[in-house]
Amino acid sequence: MKTRHLGFGAAAAAIALVLACITVNIYFPEATVKQAADEIVEEIRKRDAKDQTAAETVREEARSVLRSTGFRFVPAAFAQEETTVSNPAIRALKESMKQRFPNLKPFYDSGNVGETNDGRVEIRDEGGLDLKTKAALRGMVKDENSDRTKLYAEVAKALNIEAGQIDRIRKIFAESWQRDASPGWWIQKESGEWVKKPA
Repeated sequence: MKTRHLGFGAAAAAIALVLACITVNIYFPEATVKQAADEIVEEIRKRDAKDQTAAETVREEARSVLRSTGFRFVPAAFAQEETTVSNPAIRALKESMKQRFPNLKPFYDSGNVGETNDGRVEIRDEGGLDLKTKAALRGMVKDENSDRTKLYAEVAKALNIEAGQIDRIRKIFAESWQRDASPGWWIQKESGEWVKKPA
């Protein structure tokens, strides 16, 4: 009888050990988040009219080729300007950041701010700025980071990603913000070191 209980206990312990080792694999649509991040960042930081015209020309040429070959499927990149990951909150946040970007850009260009490795903007140097300009810059950075935090949460919501995965979304967006940065802008490496983006 004692041996039987001992055998049952050992079997229960073995099952418990196996169950403890099973990792719950939470689905994370990394490719979709990367595409959304690239599209959103590009839309917020639209280049000057000349660059936009060139991009539209390329899209129109692609549409022409597709029409002339009788091919009816139009890839999403040509079919629409706006990212497919969207909702009213995301559209409002993008619009807010679009309006702010022309005012932030000179501070990126002069090295006052940079892109962190976790998807935020950080003030790096306020040297040479008067008190009024410093206050304006601090306000813009605070507003930008607030919008970005809300954006990452809204992207998670739109893609049905649990809130615990928002840090992964932040990291993916950080890569997009840095990839889209102009040469000479400050970017923060994974180690925390700041470097100027090479040409």
